[in-house]
Amino acid sequence: MSLPGPTIGELLNRARTRFAAAGLENAAADAHILIGGLLGLSRVELLSREKEQVEATSAQRIEDAIRRRLDREPVYRILGRREFYGLALELSPDTLEPRPDTEILVDTMLPHVRRLAATHGEVRILDLGTGTGAICLALLKECPEAIGTGVDIAAGAVLAAQKNARENGLDGRFEAIEGSWFGKISGEFHAIVSNPPYIPSSVISTLAPEVKEHDPAAALDGGNDGLDAYRAIAKDAARFLCQDGIVGLEIGYDQRMEVTAIFTAENFRLLESVRDYGKNDRVVVFAYKS
Repeated sequence: MSLPGPTIGELLNRARTRFAAAGLENAAADAHILIGGLLGLSRVELLSREKEQVEATSAQRIEDAIRRRLDREPVYRILGRREFYGLALELSPDTLEPRPDTEILVDTMLPHVRRLAATHGEVRILDLGTGTGAICLALLKECPEAIGTGVDIAAGAVLAAQKNARENGLDGRFEAIEGSWFGKISGEFHAIVSNPPYIPSSVISTLAPEVKEHDPAAALDGGNDGLDAYRAIAKDAARFLCQDGIVGLEIGYDQRMEVTAIFTAENFRLLESVRDYGKNDRVVVFAYKS
């Protein structure tokens, strides 16, 4: 039998104080998310049960997790999972951690996907650099007429995407393939989506430790100017698009004009551009000029 340990409230206070002292920007939120995740409790449950004691073994697990966070490992990496668009997604060392800004790409693409579903009955989606499968799986969840293919160069990411599809009941409409961009793809798709690597190589070393030390470099590094992935996608996308198909992409905050120029040069036209919560350019949608 485990010995009683500190209360939930004491653990929260300790974590919050230590995180703040270490200069972590979101000390209180990190404490609640981390401890709540480890105990399987929501924020409301944490607050309502602050006086409950935690068994010593669980308290030690929390202490170990606090130390990892103090070493700048991200909260959701420690927990091994993150929610994205209502989906519980498992992370792996080979996957980018899905972030709220990427939900804007899903929000932007959903009306287009539903319009295509109304026209065609079935919508085929290709997710390039799928990682956890977040973008494609979110679109499948919201659009029952959609089926999806995720492609990733990392074997661990492919396994993670397949597992996330199973655990969210979407594996019947999703497949994941190991490969580089369109290299192993055949057929045509109504929508191609991607959150590709778009950070210039020279900038990687300046990123926060939570990013540069824990997100896979292949999911971050976009080459000398951050635009290599967009060139690769623009070069071949038309061959894999249905006649009225579209391409939806996440971009860096200062890349809208450059990415638009790359796609325009390949005979695409810009349908839509959307800003994120910080009013920065974040999503662009293109159609091919057939």
